[in-house]
Amino acid sequence: MEQKEKKKKIKKQKHQHPNGQSTKPTSDLSFKPSSDVKGLRFGGQFIVKSFTIRRARSLELLRLLSFPPTINTKPNNNNNKLPFPSTTTFLPTNFTILAHHAWHTLTLGLGTKKSKVLVFVFETETMKTAIDRVWPSEIPLGEVNKRLIRGLTGCEMARFKFRKGCITFYVYAVRQVGCFGFSCAEDLRTILQSVLELNDFFDHTAMLAMPNQRSISFAPPVAMAAH
Repeated sequence: MEQKEKKKKIKKQKHQHPNGQSTKPTSDLSFKPSSDVKGLRFGGQFIVKSFTIRRARSLELLRLLSFPPTINTKPNNNNNKLPFPSTTTFLPTNFTILAHHAWHTLTLGLGTKKSKVLVFVFETETMKTAIDRVWPSEIPLGEVNKRLIRGLTGCEMARFKFRKGCITFYVYAVRQVGCFGFSCAEDLRTILQSVLELNDFFDHTAMLAMPNQRSISFAPPVAMAAH
């Protein structure tokens, strides 16, 4: 009886997780060279490649994941940071959201309304900072595979894909080639679990409610000198 219950539990867990993936230990993660890892998939919706995504701010990722922004504000405390400091996220721009709806209408319901969200979890904050300097703040979806994924030479990635209604989440863990394990394993596990537990998005209300989504023409943040 116990064995049957265990088998049922395992099957249930597999069924609950899209794409047959799970929040398994990072020692078992399937890291591949950036040239071999799967990128974004577009199917027959070629026009979607021209739609744009923009780099999100840390709080925007937390809002999207329904994750509490717990910040320790006690004086003389070094843990005065937002969660997931080594993570870079790209969200669809307002233009993309409106274009998806327009395309869906023009094709009489055949065009996709699904937007894509990209989450890159780097092995260190230093790696994230260095790559953020090189990556654009806004990019067409059609250039993501070439510039953001294949462009990370000397890196390995593990890819996770979650379909959540009208939003598809792509989560990439990124580390240097030759590294073992993943130093930000706990952050990665928490993000994967948070996405897994999200309810399906039936519309883009959550996106449109983001502070930087108030206008169609997104203005990249002004670079500030480090203090």
